[in-house]
Amino acid sequence: MQSIFHLAIHVRDLQISRQFYGDLLGCEEGRSTETWVDFNFFGHQLSLHLGEPFAVTNTGKVGEHNVPMPHLGVILKMSDWVALKDRLIEGQVKFVLSPTIRFPGEPGEQATMFFLDPAGNPIEIKGFTDLQSVYAT
Repeated sequence: MQSIFHLAIHVRDLQISRQFYGDLLGCEEGRSTETWVDFNFFGHQLSLHLGEPFAVTNTGKVGEHNVPMPHLGVILKMSDWVALKDRLIEGQVKFVLSPTIRFPGEPGEQATMFFLDPAGNPIEIKGFTDLQSVYAT
């Protein structure tokens, strides 16, 4: 079964969020009102509502890193991950975890990067050479 994930999170400023998610990340904008806006977040529905974002702590132990929790993310084909990484670097995004390869040579080898949206919501973008290996053990 193929399904579309939906997540609604708080942001402090819709216009700044539109620039970040729309212009920088390349997500297509959907419906909106004065208090929220929907985006096609790489094939999934992300709803940004005005409000105070969740508190974030770097407590997710993955390999050698403590990653921001909670966070949202997406898994891309490696070529798409590289293109987005380059766009983020060009856009001078500050990374929480710089683009890197995690678990090299192991099942589930992946590229990853963490950064924050303008409201401080952590985002992880993963890249896999073979999407069939996402759940490899």
